[in-house]
Amino acid sequence: MTDTPRTAGAAAVTASAAATEPVPEATAPRVTARTLRRMLRQPVTVVCLGLLLLQVAIAVAAPLIAPHDPAAPDVANKLQGPSGEHWLGTDDLGRDTLSRLMYGTRTALLASSESVAIGLVLGVGLGLLVGYRGGWWDRIGMRIADVLQSIPALLLALALVAVLGNGLGNAMLAVGLIFAVSFMRITRAVVLAEREKLYVDAARVLGLRPSGIMLRQVLPNVSPPLIVQASIALGTALLIEATLSFLGVGIDSTQVSWGAMLDASRQHVSEHPLLAILPGAAITLSVLVFNLLGDGLRDAGSPRSTARTGARRRKPAGPVTVVPRASAAAPADVLLRVDGLTVTDADGARLVSDVSFHIRRGETFGLVGESGCGKSVTASAILGLLPRGVGVESGSIRLQDTELAGLEGERLRRIRGRRIGMVFQDPGSALSPVHTVGRQLTDAIRAHTDLNRERATERAAELLALVGVPNPRERLRDYPHQFSGGMAQRVVIAGALACDPELLIADEPTTALDVTIQAQVLDLLASLRERLDMSLLLITHDLGVVADSCDRIAVMYAGQIVEQRTVGDAFAAPRHPYTEALLAAVPHGESGGGPLATIPGRVPPAWAWPEGCRFHPRCPYATAGCRTGAVPIDADGVRCLRAGELDLAGVR
Repeated sequence: MTDTPRTAGAAAVTASAAATEPVPEATAPRVTARTLRRMLRQPVTVVCLGLLLLQVAIAVAAPLIAPHDPAAPDVANKLQGPSGEHWLGTDDLGRDTLSRLMYGTRTALLASSESVAIGLVLGVGLGLLVGYRGGWWDRIGMRIADVLQSIPALLLALALVAVLGNGLGNAMLAVGLIFAVSFMRITRAVVLAEREKLYVDAARVLGLRPSGIMLRQVLPNVSPPLIVQASIALGTALLIEATLSFLGVGIDSTQVSWGAMLDASRQHVSEHPLLAILPGAAITLSVLVFNLLGDGLRDAGSPRSTARTGARRRKPAGPVTVVPRASAAAPADVLLRVDGLTVTDADGARLVSDVSFHIRRGETFGLVGESGCGKSVTASAILGLLPRGVGVESGSIRLQDTELAGLEGERLRRIRGRRIGMVFQDPGSALSPVHTVGRQLTDAIRAHTDLNRERATERAAELLALVGVPNPRERLRDYPHQFSGGMAQRVVIAGALACDPELLIADEPTTALDVTIQAQVLDLLASLRERLDMSLLLITHDLGVVADSCDRIAVMYAGQIVEQRTVGDAFAAPRHPYTEALLAAVPHGESGGGPLATIPGRVPPAWAWPEGCRFHPRCPYATAGCRTGAVPIDADGVRCLRAGELDLAGVR
């Protein structure tokens, strides 16, 4: 087939993207058009946003819309009920209640904003510093934070007011200092994790200053938890300000506060209950608005979470009637058939478009392409593991006579593990760190069989022996961290084989392993496929792995299959320019030691896929016709308008 090294192709393709792109900044939520659209799908968030904007408008326009001076007494009209002149009545000094509520809104928002702004500036800055620097910076910073956090915020505010005197600024300064400790702890925790990631190392290699790395690379990742913490802090600050004003130490006599209004109403609740109800309701409503709005903004802006985007988990559309192409008729021994599969996210972006392929019994089928092409999404759709907000819009996924698209609950659980197993790319994440591997294997076995624990343990030991783990009975008592990377992946494979599945899906099973261990794992999968007579769907970006392991191949780009043929034909005479580009990026005997070819640019995100052929911005053969209109897949399984006229170079 080819003597291609297993990992060189992936490295070359990755290097081509790295050469043309800047250092990737940390992915984090930003208030973009996409964020706003998601927020508008959340009714609770929209209502809270409307209430907050109304409060801001009232606070800004209070001098213009308030019917009376909030501080002007009118003893002759004190403790009056609602009337045409005083819509919400008057207090014990005859001051207009509605006007005081409006001006109290200004005080509440100003106090909350001041304290949270102080906390954010100090806390986030210090958290970035101690988290990124580490060492003594971290130790000293956290000890100081421990001391400050042991002091209640209200007590510190009272102490500072006693020293500096009454005033909103003095009280909120104390509250801001306490908030800074919480913001510092959250920021530090995120930075400790982020500073070890590859994008930070890449920024260091490029010579970026530490301040630039912290502010431009690391800081964006801190925003999701800070949004929630800031929203809670806004409500907490409002409560503290109201409490201080209620005690008479928060604001001076020239300002109006909801807390001061509550204090003034204590002696007149029985005769004029609105004096207490109105400011109390304003405080409660404002705190709820801050908290719920923060949750909504977090969920709308985070790329990792679409759990509360206003739409519940999108249910798959179920199977659709697909007319098989004459040349694509499935053989009699087909095990899995995917027809016209289209997967969309909560925003309507198509992650996978019109994907069709089949896998025969005992066959190894390769699904290849760069990262972001939709390979793992396709596998997740087959197993019903799509994240919230993502679902099958149309298409059919059939495992023999069982339709998987739209399958849920107990029926889907019986398919997973029993008929389809899956091997994930990172064994460290696929295994629970707090349970022994024996416990994890026996749980999987007993979930689909009637075996008791003793028999299940015997079966687990047999599985470990089957995948080549030495001393299997003793190793059942070990935890995942006691296994090397290669041995941990063997344990994951054993778990996937626990109930003798008909189809095994291997999603980048060798990515996290070194070259020698990769070869062992691939050889193990091949031998298990032959021994157990199962089919294998191998997802990879490494054409060397495909050449050594697969019978047929489907090349994916930007959510579509662009070429589907036998491995020998695809390597010897590719029909799609993307397949040719992938093969050219792999070192082989004809390269002559010269520089490897690279593919310019990178795979665009799902919401920015180009019109026409999705590969045309990177294709050297693209014409004007490639840029307009959808490109169908032809009878030979190739999605290219010029497939019949191009003479593309392969690898022999």
